[in-house]
Amino acid sequence: MKQDNNTSRHIPVLLKETIEGLNLKRGDIVIDATLGEGGHSFEICKNLNGDVFIIGIEADTDAIEKAKEKFFSNNITKKSKFVFKEGNFRNLENILNELKIGNIDGVLFDLGIRSANIEESQRGFTFQKDEPLIMTLSKQSTSEPFTAEEIVNEWEEENIVDILDGYGEERFAKQIAKNIILRRKIKPIKTTFELVEIISTAIPKRYREGRTHFATKTFQALRITVNDEIGALKEGIVKAFDKLNKGGRMAVISFHSIEDRIIKRFFKEKVLEKKGVLVTKKPITPSDEEILKNPRSRSGKLRIIQKI
Repeated sequence: MKQDNNTSRHIPVLLKETIEGLNLKRGDIVIDATLGEGGHSFEICKNLNGDVFIIGIEADTDAIEKAKEKFFSNNITKKSKFVFKEGNFRNLENILNELKIGNIDGVLFDLGIRSANIEESQRGFTFQKDEPLIMTLSKQSTSEPFTAEEIVNEWEEENIVDILDGYGEERFAKQIAKNIILRRKIKPIKTTFELVEIISTAIPKRYREGRTHFATKTFQALRITVNDEIGALKEGIVKAFDKLNKGGRMAVISFHSIEDRIIKRFFKEKVLEKKGVLVTKKPITPSDEEILKNPRSRSGKLRIIQKI
């Protein structure tokens, strides 16, 4: 699901490992809780020769349209039954109720942000372009959406520190938050480049010249907060596991340590409750070959659990 070279081509991460790990059978009902452009779901259909019912959930309408194009243009997927729903996976129980579906046989969460959101959304996900500080994953926002601009201009300093530290694991959270407060007293912070410049002045020179861009963790923390990604994840995995049939599997691909810890802890709880068994004792990570083809896959970790 990541960018390849200079294109926005959709590249599903850990594709083979995920499909094999889900161990789906013909006739199964599957939720793709993070549909994206449909890469994983498309492969599931091919693997089962179209004999599968897929429910795809996605917040971004552009991604849904691209997934539909992929599915409608292929003979194998034409045999499949699929429903694509705009929304957040934290609402998957309501979506299943709406479709009059009781239980499912498999569920996939791919928690990485789409390359198109970074490169093309114009909503401030990237620090490499000068864009408004919006960062909402859904394009269908309310008339007064909660945005990253609101956080940097209105939140208390200690609250900004909390999210930069907690969601970004940013070692210079206090310095960055302090500089944000000082700058917004002069004028409101409106764009990504303004924020990047503020971050730059708050950190040591050696940190600015590191392999990972110095604004990465701050932007991650703001995006997670704006979209309540951690809250949604905690809700979504609980509801999805509850809806699994016995023998059904949940696969989760995470891309940073905060998400991975939540998944690891949740899976451990289910094992201790004797409600689940780990399919992956340790997370599966991309091969060197995959990372070479798709560098953005390098931080991916796949964990799988089976309900018992």
